[in-house]
Amino acid sequence: MDQPLAAAPKHGVPEFRPVTGEMIRNSVLQGWRDFRTAPQYGLFFGGFYVVCGLALWQLTVITGQSYWLLLAAFGFPLIGPFAAVGLYEVSRLLQRGEALSWSKVLTGVWQEKDRQIPSLAAIIIFLFIVWVFIGHVIFALFMGLSVMTNVSTSVAVFLTANGLMMIGAEVVIGGLVAFILYAITVVGMPMLVDRDVDFVTAMIASFSLVLRNPRPMLVWGAFVTVALSVGMFPYFFGLLVVLPVLGHATWHLYRNAMV
Repeated sequence: MDQPLAAAPKHGVPEFRPVTGEMIRNSVLQGWRDFRTAPQYGLFFGGFYVVCGLALWQLTVITGQSYWLLLAAFGFPLIGPFAAVGLYEVSRLLQRGEALSWSKVLTGVWQEKDRQIPSLAAIIIFLFIVWVFIGHVIFALFMGLSVMTNVSTSVAVFLTANGLMMIGAEVVIGGLVAFILYAITVVGMPMLVDRDVDFVTAMIASFSLVLRNPRPMLVWGAFVTVALSVGMFPYFFGLLVVLPVLGHATWHLYRNAMV
């Protein structure tokens, strides 16, 4: 069960119990419950994510560089933890038994600017930029710069031997970047919302939890990745539901894992 919440953030890193499959299942159910209880907030924050995805898609179409859409599809889930901060706030208020209001939720999110969330958000954005750069380098190595202008008109280029090897390399390297980001944010981000700790301490605590519980945390990470990937279809609209449920569930996983 979730631990009771105090009105103000507590100090220090909490102790965590071993993560189990049952704990993950309960967290998902609690995330779904929060979404059903306050769908307007989930749709609002999920909608922001959808709009960003559609804008990015249109940008690649307008510029004729649809290859970047492939990079974005691989890298887009990396910024999910940052986008979920508002959802953590909703779940936290529900957990306290407080009445929800737009002023409470948005004020809570806005107040995070003076705490540690922006520092961790900067790391997320930096890793996303690094991923885009690495993806461009991989494309150039396997496909050559001359192919770049043809990708937007022919999907077949990805089905060539070089194209398949390129995708394989991007999956492996992108997976490594995604794992690092996942490991430092899976409980690190909700911890920063919940407690008064610095972002480095939160990242270390989150990474340590993943290392101590490799199997269930990798299962959770794979579930999140698959859910976000499926949610990108059609035209990112699936994220209207997927992102809020995952955001609420991540909050509850963090709380359920606390001793």
